[in-house]
Amino acid sequence: MASAASAPPTPTTPGNLKRIVAASLIGTTIEWYDFFLYGSAAALVFNKLFFPDSDPLVGTLLSFLTYAVGFAARPLGALVFGHYGDRLGRKKLLVLSLLLMGGATFAIGLLPTHATVGSAAPVLLTALRLVQGFALGGEWGGAVLLVSEHGDARRRGFWASWPQTGAPAGQLLATGVLSLLTAVLSDSAFTSWGWRIPFLLSGVLVMVGLWIRLSVDESPVFKQALAQAEARKAADQDAGPEKLPLVSVLRHHWRDVLVAMGARMAENISYYVITAFILVYATTAADVSKQTALNAVLIASAVHFAVIPLWGALSDRVGRRPVYLLGAAGIGLWMFPFFSLIDTGDFGNLILAITVGLVLHGAMYAPQAAFFAEMFATRMRYSGASIGAQFASVAAGAPAPLIATALLDDYDSSTPIALYVIAAAVLTLIAVGVAKETRDRDLADVESTADAGSVTTATADARTV
Repeated sequence: MASAASAPPTPTTPGNLKRIVAASLIGTTIEWYDFFLYGSAAALVFNKLFFPDSDPLVGTLLSFLTYAVGFAARPLGALVFGHYGDRLGRKKLLVLSLLLMGGATFAIGLLPTHATVGSAAPVLLTALRLVQGFALGGEWGGAVLLVSEHGDARRRGFWASWPQTGAPAGQLLATGVLSLLTAVLSDSAFTSWGWRIPFLLSGVLVMVGLWIRLSVDESPVFKQALAQAEARKAADQDAGPEKLPLVSVLRHHWRDVLVAMGARMAENISYYVITAFILVYATTAADVSKQTALNAVLIASAVHFAVIPLWGALSDRVGRRPVYLLGAAGIGLWMFPFFSLIDTGDFGNLILAITVGLVLHGAMYAPQAAFFAEMFATRMRYSGASIGAQFASVAAGAPAPLIATALLDDYDSSTPIALYVIAAAVLTLIAVGVAKETRDRDLADVESTADAGSVTTATADARTV
């Protein structure tokens, strides 16, 4: 007679799955809105408000440096949220991450500037950026796992890609609000007080996100794995304490962590070059107006949002690796045409350059959620996926706008920046190229076939499905 602990997880109904997808999407949209809003403000006004004594381009570099600090906190968030998410469940940690991110963003909207409190202003700004990064480090893994572990295995790539659309949706919302404000306000009004409005708006968005996120159920795959662990502990009174998820990840999944980190290099670097640094490049090197650059990113982000689920669905049909490899190769090949189109200063060419770049980025970003989730066993999945994703962001997304701006300052040319992204694409092609296909893995079987002492056998078995 099978024990309750070994019973398969209760299937999620289509209606419940859609509600869970909506909760994850709205939550990630709000979190990415908060995170990207900072990036756009760093490119447009923070250099003047918090670093006014610097040369304009140096001020932008310092502004992007505080932007990068948020990435530095993401691995810590991944460790803390991953640990407790694997112990306590996905839902509780997702609620906490939303509160932290929204609170920090709202507080940025209330910050005094350098003109009011001097050097304390950038210190306070950096502290709040650290809170943002910590929260986002825990958000991504939980959001994609909640959907992946509820979803239909045959369409996991499609359903898990929807939380990924929170990135372009957040970018769309942040850029849209900024674009509207720069259109209706004078430069002096926007710099004086208008920039605060989108940060304060985050408080309203968080309340909506919490209401939706609190209404969903915990992952059935996680509840099954937790029941199995408790049953094993009850059956073996002499068993030692359960290993920390981080220890298990590094012992049994270190290769998968390295693959995930390598897979993120081109995806992360290209995205921040295309969406954050481009606001600097287009307005300085290409002499494009701030409003024109924002509008181009806005239009391209809408297309990006639309294509991500399509790429996710394609990964269900042909596999995660082929779609990911296509995106990495494509983004590397696109970099020189990308900057050539921007250099024309033509609005249509600007839209084309950014849109094609984001479509190719989507080919990496869409299958990433299911791909990373399928690499790890359930009781270490939050930790494994988050560590692989967020530790890579320190070397990839964090310094990307900073490095690109410094290269532009040193060489006064886009060529070194294009080569920088191409090098990242090569790293990603190697990492994904040596990885195993994960499309057919059963997330529940990875855990349910494991014995009390090891998950490595179960993981190896799952890889042969």
